[in-house]
Amino acid sequence: MLIKFAKPSDVKPSEITPLSAYLDRRRFMKTAAVTGAGAALLPLLPNGASAAAKFDDLAKSPYSTDEELTSFMSVTSYNNFYEFGPGKSDPIKNSKDFKPQPWSIAVDGHCANPGTYAYEDIIRPHKLEERIYRLRCVEAWSMVIPWVGIPLADVLKRFEPASTAKYVAFETVLRPEEMPAQKTRLLDWPYVEGLRMDEAMHPLTLLAIGLYGQEMPNQNGAPIRLVVPWKYGFKSIKSIVRISFVENEPPTTWNKSAPQEYGFYSNVNPNKDHPRWSQRRERRIGEFLRRETLMFNGYAEEVAHLYEGMDLNTQY
Repeated sequence: MLIKFAKPSDVKPSEITPLSAYLDRRRFMKTAAVTGAGAALLPLLPNGASAAAKFDDLAKSPYSTDEELTSFMSVTSYNNFYEFGPGKSDPIKNSKDFKPQPWSIAVDGHCANPGTYAYEDIIRPHKLEERIYRLRCVEAWSMVIPWVGIPLADVLKRFEPASTAKYVAFETVLRPEEMPAQKTRLLDWPYVEGLRMDEAMHPLTLLAIGLYGQEMPNQNGAPIRLVVPWKYGFKSIKSIVRISFVENEPPTTWNKSAPQEYGFYSNVNPNKDHPRWSQRRERRIGEFLRRETLMFNGYAEEVAHLYEGMDLNTQY
């Protein structure tokens, strides 16, 4: 069991938004009015489900941070999901026609149990957890989000990866009729990402199917996405339809698009600036002042050993 020690960045337990509060719809709307998110931007849930569609009996995780949560309305209306457009409000505006059910995921490559698996069959055997993680965008803004999901390692083990599988590659769904920006050359579609095997099997790495106690909204990556909290947010690929066990480092979308700006690892590193802006400080959504960025987004105690011997200022 992981023993968590208080960090300077943590807030008092009394300041944590309780489960009962964040599931209260009127509190969401009140928070939205304060943050300027706008009452018109209501959350979009799978199959048109209402905001009352919630998960019950979520296991609490020792990996959760004690920091104050970012408001539900900010989390669901300020997003990068380029399949729906490059603007922060594009995903919530343009994802209304996206259909996350039914859903299946193809599993292939160096494993004993390849195949195409229904979403329900992937999720059903596992106990769902609530994980409250920091999210740090490469654009130097951040959030704190209560995800619902399953440790990725628990799912990958079921496919019995071979010893030759050194990396795990992921692919986002390609549906230009539902994801309008896929009709453009904004990026090389479909979106692809990857992790080294030890990163994928790390207990912090989460396969998320919801947030704030309910199903994943379309604009946040419905129905299933990756969450890797010590890496910049673009590594946490959304709307996954393929998982591949591969021997060599897989291509990744932003690295292909701008290799001088986006590396394969993309660990949060305040000492390695983006070519066009500093990474030393970040803007926490909902806060007025900027704060210092933490190495590995504050998860150094858990993950720094994965990169011993690497120069993180060059192998980024």
